[in-house]
Amino acid sequence: MENIFRSDLFAGKTVLVTGGGSGIGLAIARNFGTLGARVVIAARDQERLIEAGQSLREAGIDAIELAVNIRDNDSVADLIEQLELQGIGIDVLVNNAGGQFAAPALDLSANGFRSVVDLNLTGTFLMCQAFARHCMNRKLPGCIINIVLCQANGLPGMAHAGAAREGVVNLTRTLAWEWSNLGIRVNAVAPGTIKTEALDQYDPVALQEGIDKLLIKRMGLPEEVAQSVAYLASPAAGFITGTCLALDGGEHLTGASPQR
Repeated sequence: MENIFRSDLFAGKTVLVTGGGSGIGLAIARNFGTLGARVVIAARDQERLIEAGQSLREAGIDAIELAVNIRDNDSVADLIEQLELQGIGIDVLVNNAGGQFAAPALDLSANGFRSVVDLNLTGTFLMCQAFARHCMNRKLPGCIINIVLCQANGLPGMAHAGAAREGVVNLTRTLAWEWSNLGIRVNAVAPGTIKTEALDQYDPVALQEGIDKLLIKRMGLPEEVAQSVAYLASPAAGFITGTCLALDGGEHLTGASPQR
């Protein structure tokens, strides 16, 4: 996919991408790197993280990989401290880390519901808070972009994920209000069905039925998500905060809800 941005758009900037070891997160990191940014990818799976970091460096990207458990406040604080000790300031935070599993609401255990909310909502909040404090310490502005899910019509089989991700959308708006005086813009991107390995766990027939109902009858590409994130982090979006961009092929208009 052709990159529409100039190659030095983020030169001199550092972008932290959680869940950056694979899929959409890795595509986001790669795109920022090709646009001149230093990228820090962070995730729990260290083996995958190391492999991803190596692939970025082989592509000529200045990349660092660090382990983090976003659900653990101490782990999040340690991640930021490690970067600060190296003299690295973060300009853009992309909260991409998260996950869920499909289950009917009647079959969800309390622990299952709680674990998904803790990962997607609490983990995102902890990263946002640590980043805002980091910006305050640097006395510099910043930009946060939260990756959520397209769920304008609900997410059958994903009550836990839907509740958590919708919480992140509201958190995005609230933090945009609270941190505007710090010069921190906060936005979100809500991808629909994106062609990654994460789709392997879902029924391909149900996926195709949902795609056939979309206005744009195909899956989205990770690179399309990455370019939308780059736009929101760029000076062109300097007057945008508190928004959630639907990147879903029109799903929010049609009522189609492909399984994920």
